[in-house]
Amino acid sequence: MARPFKCRRIEQLPVYRSFSPDDIIAAESVQMTVDEYETLRLLDDEGLTQEACAARMNIARTTVTAIYDSARRKVADALVRGKRLLITGGRCSFEPVELKQTVMEKGNNSMRIAVTYENGEIFQHFGHTEQFKLYDVAEGRIVNEQIVPTNGCGHGALAGFLQAVQADTLICGGIGMGAQTALADAGIKLYAGVQGAADAAVKAFVEGTLEYDPDAHCDHHGHHHGEGHACGHHGEGQECGNHHGDEDCRRHHGE
Repeated sequence: MARPFKCRRIEQLPVYRSFSPDDIIAAESVQMTVDEYETLRLLDDEGLTQEACAARMNIARTTVTAIYDSARRKVADALVRGKRLLITGGRCSFEPVELKQTVMEKGNNSMRIAVTYENGEIFQHFGHTEQFKLYDVAEGRIVNEQIVPTNGCGHGALAGFLQAVQADTLICGGIGMGAQTALADAGIKLYAGVQGAADAAVKAFVEGTLEYDPDAHCDHHGHHHGEGHACGHHGEGQECGNHHGDEDCRRHHGE
């Protein structure tokens, strides 16, 4: 029987996800996984030993060695051959941020939807969100609601904040590509480019009629909204990080 796969614990999601040479248009890309990035961050930036890195990532030292070697080869390949370096994916469990407020208990069979929130409306700039409104949905209806402040979390920490409040889905306005990637790595399903009242958007989501724009992005004006797409998928199982389908690598929300 194959040995069960252990997810790698990630304390900080990458803020910067793409690096390209300035003097050419890179024809090829190298994909570095988030767990490979984490070994570089811990070993080279923080200066940890491999033993300490292994303890922080909750894996064996030999696994750290293998991941780190792979990460360094990818960096060398990008630098020497002028390739674009992308950081995404990986079989990871993410370390959530510490919450400074009490969040309503989530039921075992419920889905939690988070909405960027301001004065009853969907706030249009994800990275500057000061509040989320949380909605718990069970058996096709909203059963609980709560507004929670983000306590100053910025772009790089909001995905971890959403994990900490056990969000399965995010509804928002504009959102940058780096944040989209962070949410995907954290296993949070995204519906972007939504405007109007938060309550109405969640009601439409539950009914499978939410209009959203998968190409929405932050342009500092909040007006990038193309043709909507109806939402018809709710409550799917979400894989952690790389979406490879490993049963042992499913993200848990503390149930």
